[in-house]
Order: sequence, then structure tokens, then C-alpha cells
Amino acid sequence: MTLIKSISGIRGTIGGKVGDNLTPVDAVKFASAYGTWLKDNNNEKKFKVVVGRDARISGPMIQNLVVNTLIGLGIDVIDLGLSTTPTVEVAVPLEKADGGIILTASHNPKQWNALKLLNDKGEFLNGIEGEKILQIAEAEAFYFSDVDSIGEITVNDAYMDIHIDEVLNLSLVDIDAVKAAKFKVVVDGVNSSGGIIIPKLLELMGVEVVKLYCEPNGHFPHNPEPLKEHLTDISELVVKEKAHLGIVVDPDVDRLAFICEDGEMFGEEYTLVACADFVLGKTPGNTVSNMSSSRALRDVTNAHKENYEASAVGEVNVVELMKKNNAIIGGEGNGGIIYPELHYGRDSLVGVALFLTHLAHKNITVSALRASYPEYYMSKKKIELTPQIDVDMILVAMTEKYKNEDITTIDGVKIDFETEWVHLRKSNTEPIIRIYTEAPTQQKADGLALRIIDEIKAIVAIK
Repeated sequence: MTLIKSISGIRGTIGGKVGDNLTPVDAVKFASAYGTWLKDNNNEKKFKVVVGRDARISGPMIQNLVVNTLIGLGIDVIDLGLSTTPTVEVAVPLEKADGGIILTASHNPKQWNALKLLNDKGEFLNGIEGEKILQIAEAEAFYFSDVDSIGEITVNDAYMDIHIDEVLNLSLVDIDAVKAAKFKVVVDGVNSSGGIIIPKLLELMGVEVVKLYCEPNGHFPHNPEPLKEHLTDISELVVKEKAHLGIVVDPDVDRLAFICEDGEMFGEEYTLVACADFVLGKTPGNTVSNMSSSRALRDVTNAHKENYEASAVGEVNVVELMKKNNAIIGGEGNGGIIYPELHYGRDSLVGVALFLTHLAHKNITVSALRASYPEYYMSKKKIELTPQIDVDMILVAMTEKYKNEDITTIDGVKIDFETEWVHLRKSNTEPIIRIYTEAPTQQKADGLALRIIDEIKAIVAIK
């Protein structure tokens, strides 16, 4: 089954059977549930929602369905068309809208799409809100407007430029320093909206841009998750072009990875580490990342004599803890930067601007910057789930097996050993168990992951 309903929205593959895949009927049903929830929770007479999409092939179809469903509920729509996740998040409060919907399956392959749901702050819904929408969808408790109360559509394609301006106006972004550095950068936009917005941002910062896969046609030239094994083309092009670095984003531009000048990965985990190091050097404050993120952020935060805490996985959980701790920067180790001075959402544009400013001030190579941080290596594995696999049983069994270690169970099971850790959790977005490990060497991280996978397989076989 490839339709995944969760508190953060609905995600699935296009086509197939209603209720099993993301069909037009399912898109309408969940847009109806979201619109109904908005109206049920407010006393306003008129409502407004911002809608934007990435460049997936199914994007225009799903967007038309969602937009027309919302106006059928009497809700006005600001249609951004081709956009990014952080751009929609920025637009919601600027438009004084009641919410937002982003049509993107993030790093999933092209056959997937999704409805990501935002509140009136441009932030993802919490668990209670998401659960209520799921209940409304299940009950099909919708009530549409009569002909005189149908909502209106306003098309606004200026928001990617507005988003860029908001980033460049941040106090810590030093455009003059970046211009003086005369950077040459290769950009892999995976043929989605990042291929438009990232080069525009860079050019306004005085950067020479070499474009790779920047046509927003939705035909992803490689697996869109920005991991090392998917990024051989840009790694080779950075070296060939003698560029200072490479920049890679996922289809909806909320995950960011860098390539060093020698073609090696900077490390997706270290995107947040580098940006946090820069921000902490200018602004005292706390940091937050999730439990599956590198210990390097903790080390860098402590080196600045500030406090670090880890949240459950999921952007909404990171944001909640950031607000509680007054964190000045946070995010996720998958290359997601959250910088509250602009908004509480993962934003690759913010990450690019802060990173380039940091690099320009340091006046060193990207590989030298990477070498300045603590050495940790991560392995990210997964086990495909079948209906016969009882994930909860597996997690209980692993908790019992390692009960003498430092265990955290707020989100799956994390086992902290002295020099390494493993985090096991069921994915919110795919039918898999994620197995993340970290250790002082890649060999140890991979070895720990393979050992844990073998142990899980043994548990499944016994049961």
C-alpha cells in the first residue's frame, strides 16, 4: 500500500486504486478535510490559504484539484504555482493567511506526491491538529459552499523572489563579503524548483553559477534524496569546473547538501553544523536537532559554551523544542536548517546564505572548513516493511536486548554507546524502518548498522 496518512499530511504514489494510492479522489478528500478543519476552528467569515508545488509531473494536476476543492469550500486561495516548501511557509504569514498546503513528496521519487499542511504561522500542524484532519477525512464530514459563496483564486508568482529578498535582508547575511570572495558554485536542482530559486539567490550574492539539472520539468535525473551515492554527476562537475563548491537541494528545497572543491561530500549532517557554528559565533544562544542527527552539533554548541538538546524526529518536534529552549538555530541532520529570525521551517535558501557568508569570512576552502569540525561518520540504512512485520515488537525486543545501555524511547529506540549510537524508528513518510548509526569511522558506523539489521532479521525470523 503506497498511500501514507499521517499527522503531517497525506503522501502516496500517483494513480491506482482510491484509498491505496494518491488518486484525484484522495487529493480532493484530504484537501476537503483540511479546509473543513480550518473553518471549524475559526469564527471568521472568510478564509484564505496559500498553495504551492514543486516541479513534479503530477504537480499541476494535484494543484488544480486542491485549489478548486478549497474554493468549493468557500476558501480564497493564493496560488503560488511552482514554488518551494520554505517559500510557502514564508508566504502564509506575509499574506495573513489561515494556512497553507505544499504539494510535494520532498525527496521521494517522481511517482510520489503529497499534501503537506501548514497552520496560520506557516508551520507544520501538531499531532492533535493532524489527527483531527484524518478523522474528518475518514468520516467525509465536509460541507461545501453554495454558488454565491465560492472562494476566489489569486495567482501570485512573485513569492520566490520575495523569499530571496527576505533571506538577503537577514542581519547575519553578508552579501558584500560573499561578492568579494568571487565564488564559483555548481548547483544541482534535481530538475525541480530549486533549479530556479537557488541560482537566482546566488547570482544576487555575486556568485558565478554553473547549472546542473536546473530545468523544472519534474524528470528527476537521479534519486532526489541528496545522498552521496546519488550525487556523482555534481561531484565530477565541481572538480571539472574548478568550482569552490557544489550545492544540492531536494525537489522542494528544504534539504541542503554541499560538495567540497575536491568533489567530496561536505556531509549532509554537517550542513547544520557549519551554519550553527557561524550563527553561534555571532549570536549567543541554544541549538536543537533531532535524535537522528550527528553529535557534531552538540560538540560545536558546547564549544561556544551554549546548550544543545535533541528532539524526536520530525520538523514539528524540532520547532516545538526550539521554541521551548529559545534556540537561535536548529534543524535536522538531513540538511534541514531552521533559522527563526526568518521563520520556523527548514529552508535551504537560509542555509546557502549563512554558509557562504561563513565561508567568505573564514576565507578557507570548503574541505578545510569541514576538517575543522569533529569527525563523525553516519550510516543510514532501512528495512522495507511488509504487513507481517510488527515494528513495535521489534523495538521492544531491541530495547530489552540493550537494556544496560543508555536508551531513549521518545521516538522509536535510540541506543547510545560510549563512542557510537544507533537510532531505530518507523518512518512517517515511507513503509520502512530507518536505521541510523554514527561512529568515529565510517567502517564502524556501517558495521554497527549491519549488525543491528542482522539482529532485527533474527528477531523477525523467531517471531
